[in-house]
Amino acid sequence: MSSQKAANKIVLAYSGGLDTSLILKWLQETYKAQVITFTADLGQGDELEGTRKKAQDGGAEEIYIKDLREEFVRDYVFPMFRANALYEGAYLLGTSIARPLIAKYLIDIASQTGAQIIAHGATGKGNDQIRFELSAYALDPHIKIIAPWREWSFKSRTDLLAFAKAKNIPVPTDKKGEAPFSVDSNLLHSSSEGKILEDPWCEAPEDVYQRTISPMNAPDNVTEITIGFEKGDPVSLDHVSLSPANMLSKLNELGKENGIGRVDLVENRFLGMKNRGIYETPGGSILYQTRRAVESLTLDREAAHLKEDLAPRYARLVYNGFWFSPEREMLQALIDESQKNVTGEVRVKLYKGNIILTGRRSPKTLYSSQIVTFEDDQGAYNQKDAEGFIRLQALRLRQEAARKQTENPLKKDNNEKKNIRNEKKT
Repeated sequence: MSSQKAANKIVLAYSGGLDTSLILKWLQETYKAQVITFTADLGQGDELEGTRKKAQDGGAEEIYIKDLREEFVRDYVFPMFRANALYEGAYLLGTSIARPLIAKYLIDIASQTGAQIIAHGATGKGNDQIRFELSAYALDPHIKIIAPWREWSFKSRTDLLAFAKAKNIPVPTDKKGEAPFSVDSNLLHSSSEGKILEDPWCEAPEDVYQRTISPMNAPDNVTEITIGFEKGDPVSLDHVSLSPANMLSKLNELGKENGIGRVDLVENRFLGMKNRGIYETPGGSILYQTRRAVESLTLDREAAHLKEDLAPRYARLVYNGFWFSPEREMLQALIDESQKNVTGEVRVKLYKGNIILTGRRSPKTLYSSQIVTFEDDQGAYNQKDAEGFIRLQALRLRQEAARKQTENPLKKDNNEKKNIRNEKKT
């Protein structure tokens, strides 16, 4: 720490929340450094309100706030969705995918300002410290990183609140006047952790949810929409072209109104512990289902199955912080190649938490009604061909069955005797 204390500039990933406000003050006092704050606007909405003033009041030397919504969705969310990435079968990776972009700008601002150190507010128990730091080192192998949660002497939230009070740092409260849940939000999702959610048997109270209404309270009427895709990415909603960020925003609104996208998940963190979180991904849930519908028409069977094999691997790479790794980039190249024909339209009905697929079509479809029909296919398919196909597929199975009978002749004799008895009965 002594060598780091000599540093005069630190770039801090700053959300404006309690933790990073405390960290801003702690860095100034502990490292005697000029602290430059960076806040990424990723679509978190009201959370950004007053961020600049909070940083000013906290004594930040310089303040950077960047609107990264389009870049976030275009260059991070959409490429990840092309991979059908879903962590442990449920989590659409809303927090995970934001961290490499934030790290990228921390490194950029450090380069611009001459800072040699960056800092973040992730705890020593979570995944975000790994995601921030792996991303930063992949972009700048010489960068130094401060993680206050791994250094300071505070042992609990109570200790932090006492420090905040001593330094006149405002402490936010929820509607009940209590300390809020630990929340992360962006244009893709919101996540909530802590407090009562630490008991996985306790039902999440309704006031935890921020991005969705309860499916039980959703309207009784159906919302029907059509989404257009080109090369794997959504480009239009009800035949109106939209930019990536605007597309996800519109889908979020529709998902929220219809109670779509809630997940209550106990997941396995990279560090080894299990954690319970409440995730809301309204627009992302709609996008995930509709994208797969276009792929069902346009991807070759083996290409589709290969993607299914790779999707969990890709999801783990994103979850564990390896966005800038060579293996993720290799996978991305393969996945993007698979998407060149994933173009078409999907129609769905949204109703009380459900995404109901009602139609899909594509100018590049591999689906042939003439081949698959139960009616006269006019010679498009010769059903007799299936006999040879089945016999070839069965060849190894028949050989295995014959070997088992050879290895266990007693069983073969018993089977023969049983067949003779059955023949006598008939």
